[in-house]
Amino acid sequence: MFLRRRPLGRPVIRPAGAPLLRGALVGGAAYAAGRSSARAARREQDQEEAIADLQAQQQSMAAAPPAPSAPPAAAPVPVAPAAPASGGAPSVTDQLVRLGELAQQGLLTPEEFAAAKAELLGV
Repeated sequence: MFLRRRPLGRPVIRPAGAPLLRGALVGGAAYAAGRSSARAARREQDQEEAIADLQAQQQSMAAAPPAPSAPPAAAPVPVAPAAPASGGAPSVTDQLVRLGELAQQGLLTPEEFAAAKAELLGV
């Protein structure tokens, strides 16, 4: 048995076709996977930054000294007008919705909410 050796000065010529296409396919898939993982990592980092910002806000709110307590009737009730849909004055319903949102956010105590609601309804 004789082994055939190629001459040293001649380059190996490969036919263009399947091996090149396979390489392009593998390379393209790897590139797409890398971009996808980078995008997911960036999204996760943005979420972690947002969580850290919210935690910092909550800690600063908790560290702030509480406001002096006053009787609910003496405290002015902020009635922020909602954006009117028709361009006129906000309706009572819009104002009640806005008051409900403020109460849910904790900006109004239940007593302040009740007083403002009674004032709006004229009771």
